[in-house]
Amino acid sequence: MKWFGRKSARANGIWGVRLPLARAGMATAGDWPQSYEAQVREAYCRNPVAQRAVRLVAEGVSGAPLSASDPALAALVTARSGGQVLIETVAAHLLLHGNAYVELLCDDAGRVTELFALRPERVTVEPDANGWPVAYRYRVRGHVSRLASEDGAGRAAVAHIRAFNPLDDHYGLGCLGAAAGAVAVHNAAARWNKALLDNAARPSGALIYDTGDGAALSGEQFERLKREMEAGFQGAGNAGRPMLLEGGLKWQAMSLSPADMDFVGLKAAAAREIALAFGVPPMLMGLPGDNSYANYREANRALWRLAILPLAENILGGLRQALAPWFPDASLAIDVDRVTALAEDRERLWRQVSGADFLTPEEKREMVGLS
Repeated sequence: MKWFGRKSARANGIWGVRLPLARAGMATAGDWPQSYEAQVREAYCRNPVAQRAVRLVAEGVSGAPLSASDPALAALVTARSGGQVLIETVAAHLLLHGNAYVELLCDDAGRVTELFALRPERVTVEPDANGWPVAYRYRVRGHVSRLASEDGAGRAAVAHIRAFNPLDDHYGLGCLGAAAGAVAVHNAAARWNKALLDNAARPSGALIYDTGDGAALSGEQFERLKREMEAGFQGAGNAGRPMLLEGGLKWQAMSLSPADMDFVGLKAAAAREIALAFGVPPMLMGLPGDNSYANYREANRALWRLAILPLAENILGGLRQALAPWFPDASLAIDVDRVTALAEDRERLWRQVSGADFLTPEEKREMVGLS
């Protein structure tokens, strides 16, 4: 809280409290962090909507039923990386950073034994004279490791999976930057409401000293009144405590109430923007005012169709391409027939294909993804 200067307050007979928007936690243009680490702390670590949206998509990709023609390939992809599920980690990196780097670890015989997900903010692409990436520099504190993009046999040593970025040739674009503004507003509204509760849930205002004869408070009286206000009426422990005024003092509110400023609506709008930035229907986040889908089941189906399956195809396609020298003819995809949320869509497709008598059995198998 900021107190009006003593000179101006005493000259006007007003002893007031003012809370500037920027200092109170209200986001203004350019207030949100620009670095990836700071955005992750504000969004994933401190914002429940952003964290839940990322986990909803990443865990959906990781838990989706996998279809692989080679059991060894399936074991590699579904294994853990650094104690975490590989697919979930890669999906979270793609959502937040826009880039996922997977190192292919081989044994002495040249066989791939493990896939390890690298932290994307620690990786720097090293291009050649023509702009093609030839190595990846991985920085951990002061140590930098150079990882060649291919080994001596021309096989990929690092799989770089990235989201589309129209402004860069080497790095993908994540959802975190687009959601940073909404995250800042949502966090600022939460801090504002917390500060409001800490200050007895009362808006800022002014104590007006008016005795009718133009007299002003002395310096000693001003300081004593200030100390008594801070000790007796500030903080959650003093919430609802009645104020006793004397000697011509009266309280006058100087700012809008929380209802007038509609912080509930502000937080809900920001939460919806955060969820949409990560591709999650707001209905699945329990956010009010979402009428885009008739029910929860339709929203869940949209999540799979528009967010989980495209992200899973990007990840599995990148891994399949990197592992092609070891598994040349292997297939790796999500088995949509076993996804519960898509059961109705698949049932409808199977029924339509089965009733198409003009199609051959081979064409029918291809249409349902069994080529």
